Amino acid sequence: MSEPQHVLARLMATIADRKANPPPKSYTTTLFTGGVPKIGEKIREEAEEVVEAAGEEGEAGRTHLVREAADLIYHLFVMLGHRDVPLADVEAELARRFGMSGLDEKAARPKAE
Repeated sequence: MSEPQHVLARLMATIADRKANPPPKSYTTTLFTGGVPKIGEKIREEAEEVVEAAGEEGEAGRTHLVREAADLIYHLFVMLGHRDVPLADVEAELARRFGMSGLDEKAARPKAE
């Protein structure tokens, strides 16, 4: 099982590999073949399912939300891969929005005693 902090980078690398070396029987290859319209359709579908799952109560609803969120992230990553946008660019944009780099933010955290 992948360590959580590495699984997103591994997923993005797998998607990039599927784009460079498309296996004929691959869902990711099918999405790439469909381009922005097909991938966009799946992103919209999965986003709706995330919202629906978020409205479900209890542990079953929480589990459903996690699964749908994973589906949405996967399809979003396929779109990023289709457009050759590395995960690092998205991470950099998120960091920029915090107003400081991730390293500066970490350095500013109180030290554990």
